[in-house]
Amino acid sequence: MDMILGIDEVGRGPWAGPLVVGAVVLGDASIEGLTDSKKLTKKKRDALDVLIRRDAAGFGLGWVPAHEIDVIGLGAALRLATIRAVEQVKTPYHEIIIDGTINFLSETTKGRYVTMLPKADLLIQSVSAASIIAKVARDNYMALQDDVYPGYAFSSHVGYGTAAHRAAIDTLGVTPLHRLSFAPLKKYGDKYKDISNTTKGIGDAAEEVAAAYLRDEGHTILERNWKTKFCEIDIVSEKDSVVYFSEVKYRQSIAQGGGLAAITSKKQQQMKFAAEYYALSKRLKDISMKLVAISLSGQPPKVDEYLELE
Repeated sequence: MDMILGIDEVGRGPWAGPLVVGAVVLGDASIEGLTDSKKLTKKKRDALDVLIRRDAAGFGLGWVPAHEIDVIGLGAALRLATIRAVEQVKTPYHEIIIDGTINFLSETTKGRYVTMLPKADLLIQSVSAASIIAKVARDNYMALQDDVYPGYAFSSHVGYGTAAHRAAIDTLGVTPLHRLSFAPLKKYGDKYKDISNTTKGIGDAAEEVAAAYLRDEGHTILERNWKTKFCEIDIVSEKDSVVYFSEVKYRQSIAQGGGLAAITSKKQQQMKFAAEYYALSKRLKDISMKLVAISLSGQPPKVDEYLELE
């Protein structure tokens, strides 16, 4: 039985469209013809995609759209897409193999279980399967964009910088699918050069990392960005019959003082009211509740401190 979690990415180099990471545990599935997705015809990839989704013990896809890539950079996007893909896999596994030479899970609790292997999509079946489902999902998504953005022929070049794609941009301009931080397109998006740590994209990325941290610690995520008249709770989670209300604070650099400095006594009181209101609105009785602050910094964001508040 193959209980390896195989991971591979698609869409690192295109000028447009999302980055997609596939993650697959094959289990006892026996699927003939698995190999690097680039070595397969579209027809064969599509057929294998159906079999993988049907027969694999578990799989996940992590997506990072163009606007997030522009905000956090490609390296951070690869880490974020990998985290998002792995979060979706609920099947147990004993090893993680990532195609390539970089451990994109190094800053999570799963990082120590990772083996990096160049050409793993040719050598390890679960990685081959991951490359196939990621490729098919991304190609299908880009094909649908022909109706949304006519004239770009996204179904043909799937966002890569072909001559036809360049000509379409010269004629029609860029779309929300385009990665304006990439060198060939920077003239269209200089506004992305100086995005600060308050940018929504970076904040969203930090919350994703915080949610992944909680899951790795055994939490089940119940709510994201739960709003009340008192305040907004970034993450509501449950572990061992205790409900946790987490405030996520991100600073681009730890030199900026750390995110926990923003958790004032007034903020804690607002969180307490919100937690009580949550329990009331969800009709939760006789439960334990804890307020939590999670501080992150850096690009990509990483957890610096987890603090249960009094």
